[in-house]
Amino acid sequence: MGLTRLGFSLNPYNDAARDALVRGTSWCRARGISTWDSPADDVERIARECPGSDLICVLGGDGTFLRTAASIGESGVPTLGVNLGRVGFLAKVETGDLERVLGQVASGDYAVEERLRISATLVRSDGSTETHACLNEVVVARGPRVRTIQVEVEVSGSHLATYVSDGVVVATPTGSTAYSFSAGGAILDPRLRNMIITPVAGYLSPLHSVVAGETHVVRLTLREAHDGAIVSVDGQTDLPMQAGDRVEVRALPIPLRLVEPKGSAEFYDLLRTKASLLPY
Repeated sequence: MGLTRLGFSLNPYNDAARDALVRGTSWCRARGISTWDSPADDVERIARECPGSDLICVLGGDGTFLRTAASIGESGVPTLGVNLGRVGFLAKVETGDLERVLGQVASGDYAVEERLRISATLVRSDGSTETHACLNEVVVARGPRVRTIQVEVEVSGSHLATYVSDGVVVATPTGSTAYSFSAGGAILDPRLRNMIITPVAGYLSPLHSVVAGETHVVRLTLREAHDGAIVSVDGQTDLPMQAGDRVEVRALPIPLRLVEPKGSAEFYDLLRTKASLLPY
């Protein structure tokens, strides 16, 4: 990849991210590469700037990366994550290696790994709909009071289970290391194209976690909720739900293209390393 135009998406409240932005733009300026930058939550700006960009460099933790991924949408622009958070499963580059890795990318010394994206369509009982794309997970979760909800799960029209639980997670392989994992779901190789369905604190459920292929549509119908519920998309967008509403989750055809610099850690090595940073 010859770099001519590079974008930086950052967590504007992180001092280290602002410092990395200064370093990154200085490196680009010295090589005649044009740049733009934006706070990660400025969806419209990032979507507007993506066309014509060779690379989006994300400066922040996993939350910053997820916000950026949603803004990139179906543009197909490769994305490089620079870890400035604590764990950073989505970022392959540590901040001290920023200039070195940008040099690798500019010289073509890298690979691109495709990550499955999914969409969540909320269908309300009155027929209105709302759709959001995400990289990690879709969660139907209970309301603010500590009461279980009933969520019926169907896979391409086949009834799987009605979970009495705190919620149900539908995660991508990338998201399998997040909420689904904390609820007891398996970790999937991020290069797979599957969805993993995991109940959160399920009551007497014989089906604890189920993997569905990319051709399936996973339907989550809220059957009972004393105080309502929410559907959360990548932890970035929360929408209220009432009994009778449903969420339809399906794989998207255009993946997120994640830059893998030469020499970066393999997923299973990264998994072991990052797990050692968790507070338990």
